[in-house]
Amino acid sequence: MSARYVPRIVEEELDELLGLFGAVLIEGPKWCGKTTTAGTRAASKLLLTDPARNFENRLRAESDPALAISGKTPRLIDEWQEVPKLWDAARFECDSRGGEPGQFIFTGSATPRDEERPMHSGAGRFAKMRMDTMTLFELGESSGAVPLSGIVSGERYEGAFGSMDSATISERVVRGGWPAAIGRDARAASAMARRYIDMVAEEDLTRVDGVRRDPDKVRAVISSLARNESTLATIKTLVADLGGEVARQTASSYISLLARLSFVRDIPAWSPAMRSPVHLRESRKHHLADPSLAAAALGATPEALLGDFKTLGLLFESLALHDLWVYARANGMGLYHYHDARDLEVDAVVARPGGTWVPVEVKLSSAQLDEASDNLVAVEERMVAAGNEPPAAKVAVIGYGSQAHVTERGVQVVPLDVLAP
Repeated sequence: MSARYVPRIVEEELDELLGLFGAVLIEGPKWCGKTTTAGTRAASKLLLTDPARNFENRLRAESDPALAISGKTPRLIDEWQEVPKLWDAARFECDSRGGEPGQFIFTGSATPRDEERPMHSGAGRFAKMRMDTMTLFELGESSGAVPLSGIVSGERYEGAFGSMDSATISERVVRGGWPAAIGRDARAASAMARRYIDMVAEEDLTRVDGVRRDPDKVRAVISSLARNESTLATIKTLVADLGGEVARQTASSYISLLARLSFVRDIPAWSPAMRSPVHLRESRKHHLADPSLAAAALGATPEALLGDFKTLGLLFESLALHDLWVYARANGMGLYHYHDARDLEVDAVVARPGGTWVPVEVKLSSAQLDEASDNLVAVEERMVAAGNEPPAAKVAVIGYGSQAHVTERGVQVVPLDVLAP
């Protein structure tokens, strides 16, 4: 293992799945570290985007998939969507080896074209898992003094101090969680995010389905998503934001393709216990894969964000929800949002389907704690009145201005840079 390698939260899930399934597929955005982490578990590798000898690996895979996947196990097949037939070859090989677990690790930053999709789903042989860019905890920028696992279990935390201020948050939002940006300043990291957007607009969307698109229109849709980051903006809202530059059907298809590239990852609406009479809105909350992508699409620098606290607040929410999503998954839970028919809303709900739930409000500073508490208490009261179990905790994640503590209204206040899985 390289001395520069930083352990990732998903490693525990990867090890568990490798012990249960013949093959594991790691999905996620480009450059988030999928290949590097998979490589720490792999005994052999097939890197399909390696340009050596005129992309010899890809040519070999296309001509003889069975030979290409042969090697010491677990065998890493990187960017498998470049040669989709490898999926069926690995599925067949898993069966021929008697279902022995830990045979293959596939990684992918996109789904194959519709006409090239595998013949079989891989059910029972393949397990899928998600990997994201790095959290503050993985980057060593969260003390980890307040674990989400403890909050969910009912623990109360007092006294853990956060160290961020508005300038630090601005820098961290712009820099994002790219492993290759470790040790670089925000300016250099932002250049990576801008390059990512260019690649998606100019190359990657076309590779998903073979249809050539206007890169400027793709960038326009990405910019609109960035302007509406952390909101429940509908397609109608996004099209209006574009000023007629992109048609509704075009914008909708672009967003769908961006999701297939793991560039967009929306937060779904929470569905409480089936018996609950609370009527919730079904819309999804749009999020880009890393807060730095939204900042780059907006042309935001740390200095500019310090002059626009409204935008900084939205991007801080994106940063917090990005980390919460990873921490929730590490605890076997999902991340959702709550918005009911009476327009009561909280930023996030960490929950198990039909079980334990924790409503979360995200606020840039402690000055907004009263507003956060009002929403959290209102959601608790409404859900309990409707016959649901009370939440395991009520949480306000803040950027700066307070230490971890529990308020008189029972709200656990947590600075983002003390939070951990």
